[in-house]
Amino acid sequence: MLTKSIPSLFTVGNLFLGVLSIILAFSGEHGIAAVLVIVAMLLDGLDGRVARALNAQSEFGKELDSLSDVISFGVAPAFIMYVVAFNNPSVISPAFAWIVTAIFPICGALRLARFNVVAGTPGYFIGLPIPAAGGVLCTLALFVNEINVYVLLVSTVLLSYLMVSTVKYPNFKKAGIPKAAIWITPVIVAVAILIAIKWPESISKMIFVPLLLYALYGLKKNVDGFFIRIRRKNKNKRRGVEDPNSVKSDV
Repeated sequence: MLTKSIPSLFTVGNLFLGVLSIILAFSGEHGIAAVLVIVAMLLDGLDGRVARALNAQSEFGKELDSLSDVISFGVAPAFIMYVVAFNNPSVISPAFAWIVTAIFPICGALRLARFNVVAGTPGYFIGLPIPAAGGVLCTLALFVNEINVYVLLVSTVLLSYLMVSTVKYPNFKKAGIPKAAIWITPVIVAVAILIAIKWPESISKMIFVPLLLYALYGLKKNVDGFFIRIRRKNKNKRRGVEDPNSVKSDV
């Protein structure tokens, strides 16, 4: 029974860090709040792997994981961005800031609901996974002094769209953990937390780069697919003009 509960402990840890991140965001500790979301991503990546290694997968764990992800990677990053960049009535209309902030976790919840009920493509996620989107958003907020607030607004909406889009993203979750190596996962988490506490903003900004590249990969695929469809459509039109249907008579 205890073995079956181990994966859920990682999931609950993920949820705990998400809630703590929200509290710290409103307390002005934006760097630590962002890095807690990053550590929550680590826990989210470990819970499924540990469950598979222990053969402890369950519907309960699946639902708990989705609920935790909405908080840690939907609500928490949106709040961090709101507190850091959008909570300025002299620059952004409060109502508009509230709507953009709310759109992100809503799209994240829709993305998770779809993931739970729609069969995906083997080796791929359909839509940007919410942990990646949340990681990009919370670390992007730390660049508020370097990036215009309207760029941050557009980025938030764009990340929200990518989550509910049908763009395919590589799925790295299938890489498992050997059962004999499970004991080392708490050590990895402890080391990650210590490093995160020691250099919160530096670590968050370093993590931002690979997360952004992952998100842009899907955006590039989407744009490429759009132009391919346009070229294919134009090519078919040209073929229709060059090879009009002719009526053959049997004489």
